[in-house]
Amino acid sequence: MDQNKKISKAGAAIVTVTVFLFALFLIINDSMGSFFVCLILPLGFIMMTAGLHNECENDRKVAADIGMVLAAVYCVFIMLVYFTQLTTVKNEQLTEQAAKLLTMGKLGLIFNFDLLGYGIMALSTFFTGLSMKARNKADRWLKALMMIHGVFYFSCTFLPMTGIFSKMSSDGDGLGGRLALVAWCVYFLPVGILSFLHFRSPFSESCCCDKSV
Repeated sequence: MDQNKKISKAGAAIVTVTVFLFALFLIINDSMGSFFVCLILPLGFIMMTAGLHNECENDRKVAADIGMVLAAVYCVFIMLVYFTQLTTVKNEQLTEQAAKLLTMGKLGLIFNFDLLGYGIMALSTFFTGLSMKARNKADRWLKALMMIHGVFYFSCTFLPMTGIFSKMSSDGDGLGGRLALVAWCVYFLPVGILSFLHFRSPFSESCCCDKSV
């Protein structure tokens, strides 16, 4: 196995493991654990997306390039969000206003950045899926899941503009939000698994840009 495939396969494994752990930490309500795995997830996503980008031929290179660029933007947003939670928010005494802006549970500025980051991730998966060549049933499922995941861009980007989350910030214990995130994990976990299987396949060197799909 060449180094490109090794790195891509490792990235898919990181995505799979971190999404599973994220769901687990959400279920047991361990915020620090969920923040930590969310700091690692973008690295795996970059490695996985770069692997799919590397396979792409010229006829769909634009879609693959857009997916790769958006993956990098997602990585920057999300790593800043969760590094802030694990450092500034965890270790410093914040004023009430600073806490409202920076604490994830307050559903303020940093929460909106988190949603924007995952909205950009959704667009990245859409364009990366668009660039894929499906060689088998597993690849067809992967392509479909990645492209359908692009729908999350609209809710992640436009719902915060309605002010709905700021109204929810003082209500309840966040159980509804955690359940929604667990549902997202259930959806996205197969993307990591199928990507891992894709990179393990001997056909993956030539798989990405399907001229017939």
